[in-house]
Amino acid sequence: MNILIVDDDREIVDSIAIFLSGENYGVLKCYNGIDALAALSENEVHLIILDIMMPKLDGIKTLIKLRESRNIPVILLSAKSEDADKILGLTAGADDYVTKPFNPSELVARVKSQLRRYTTLGGIGKQNGVITISGLSVNTENKTVKVDGEDVRLTPIEYRILELLARNRSRVFSADEIYRNVWNEENVVGDNTIAVHIRHIREKIEINPKEPKYLKVVWGIGYKVD
Repeated sequence: MNILIVDDDREIVDSIAIFLSGENYGVLKCYNGIDALAALSENEVHLIILDIMMPKLDGIKTLIKLRESRNIPVILLSAKSEDADKILGLTAGADDYVTKPFNPSELVARVKSQLRRYTTLGGIGKQNGVITISGLSVNTENKTVKVDGEDVRLTPIEYRILELLARNRSRVFSADEIYRNVWNEENVVGDNTIAVHIRHIREKIEINPKEPKYLKVVWGIGYKVD
C-alpha cells in the first residue's frame, strides 16, 4: 500500500518515511498541498499523512479539496493541540489527528489502524445487503450511501458511524460507545470529536440538519438512527 506524506519540514517527512518503509509501505513525499494534490492525481494512494501548517496550500484547504473526490483516510499532523484545531480538522474530513512532537511508533500504529478499517471496513459487522430506512440506503457490501436515490459521499469514519447506527436502528449509542465500536479503542479524544462527525453526517444526509429525519440526538444520552 502507498502512503503520501505531506509536510514542509523535510526532516519530518524523511523520518516518517523511514518508519513506514520499515513496515513495507510504499512512500510518496510532498512538501506542500499543491504538490500533494498533483501526486494524488498521478499515483495510487491509500492513506495520507498531512501537515496543517504549510506554504502555498495549507493542510485544511488541501483536505477540503481532496474530499471533493477522494474518501481515503487522512491523518492530520499539527504542532497545535487545542481542541478547536482538532475540531476544524475533523470537520474538514480528517479521520485522525496527531499532535507534534509525536511518537513514530504511535503514528505507525494509527496508520495501520486506518488502513485496516479502510480496506475491510469490517469493524462494525459483516452483514450483507442493504439497510433501508425510509429514503436512507446503506449498502454494507460496497460501502455506499444514498438518500432518496442520490449518492452521498462520506469519509470512511463517517460511513462507519452511520453504518453502526443504521445496523442498530432505534438503539441509542453514547459517544463513548460509538468511539469503542468504530475506533475499537477507549475514547481518548472526548465527546466533541463524535459530535463533529455526527454534525458532518447530518449535513450530508439530512434535508434540514436542524430538524433531522434520520440521525437524531437523544439529549444527555447519545445518538440513534430512526
